[in-house]
Amino acid sequence: MGSMTQTPGVTAPDYDLTQPLDIDFAGVFADITEEERAQQLAVRRFVQDEVLPVIDGYWERYEVPMDLVKRMAELDFLRDGVDVPGFPKISKMAEGLSAMEMSRGDGSVTTICGVQGGLALRSIVMLGSDEQIEKYAGPMARGEILGAFALTEPTHGSDSVGLETSAVKETRDGVEGYVINGEKKWIGFGSIGDISVVWARGEDGQVHGYIVPQDTPGYRATTIEGKLSLRAIHQAHIVLDDVFVPADSLLPKSRSFKDTGRVLFATRLGVAWGAVGQAIACYETAVAYSKQRVQFGRPLAASQMVQERLTKMLSILTQMQLLVKQMTRLDEAEQLTGPQASLAKYTCTRGAREIAAIARDLLGGNGILLENRVARHFADIEALHTYEGTESMQALIIGREITGTSAFA
Repeated sequence: MGSMTQTPGVTAPDYDLTQPLDIDFAGVFADITEEERAQQLAVRRFVQDEVLPVIDGYWERYEVPMDLVKRMAELDFLRDGVDVPGFPKISKMAEGLSAMEMSRGDGSVTTICGVQGGLALRSIVMLGSDEQIEKYAGPMARGEILGAFALTEPTHGSDSVGLETSAVKETRDGVEGYVINGEKKWIGFGSIGDISVVWARGEDGQVHGYIVPQDTPGYRATTIEGKLSLRAIHQAHIVLDDVFVPADSLLPKSRSFKDTGRVLFATRLGVAWGAVGQAIACYETAVAYSKQRVQFGRPLAASQMVQERLTKMLSILTQMQLLVKQMTRLDEAEQLTGPQASLAKYTCTRGAREIAAIARDLLGGNGILLENRVARHFADIEALHTYEGTESMQALIIGREITGTSAFA
């Protein structure tokens, strides 16, 4: 971080986070491969050298860092580990470590990768035709086409399976296609991207995905204002008013909401990894601050209370690291279940919230300054805790597994 600007009424510390701590107290990641470690360190360098020096300004201005998006594409960080023809394969462990390191820098930047790669690109690669994959996958991985994943609706968030957006077959000017009507909300890149994968209910009553260019007549998107989390990525409220797309816009392998769920399932573990990264950022800031902040004639680190708090943070963080690693190993072996992924998300976002709260308190008045990192992560973790399924929804998934009884209705 370097030397910090003095703020009236607040004594800002002078501590350095330009060399991040390698936090792995239990040696959780000691056995990762050289390739996985190289991927982790590459993302860490990008975060330290290019993200942290500028992200506070983007966050405060409520502005998307398009220059960083371009750089992520150049460095092949934008596809979130999705396999794309012509690009090197990335292991699931490397994918998770990348999400951890990116989130250590900023939650919005990680969400950009999650929206572009984990959701929009993954939908096309997983459920699209060979022609759709050839047309979109490479350009999306290179950042030439920005994509959105339009599932959530104003009245359907946690119960997105009940979505009301409709797609009806129709022929216009001799072209067979679909007319889409409905609304979507909280859609990342939905107002500043190029295409949206829109999920709508077809005449067969099933949910299907459709690739919709955002300049299609009838597609109207408004950037949501007043957002206090993830301020360096824009979400949109979209109105689809008689939007016509040709028949080849349909993702042919999206035959029901179960296929939508397959895309979401593939991203849930990434959210847990992101929570670990944001927790690390809060913890390492608290450690550096406590060592260098002098009060009552001694560093905060010499206080028993502070040492107990740091120990609690490290204890929670280590448990989170162990959990995401084990779940990722299960995922690599194709043995990860939905409830297990939910447990990872549930546990890690809760843990990140607790660590951020302790760090915020430990920094005192300095804890609310953007330049001290913690306040930004504290706010962003609130969004992380909610998206990809709220805590309550994850608990119901896990509870159903425990008891054998569904409590969703």
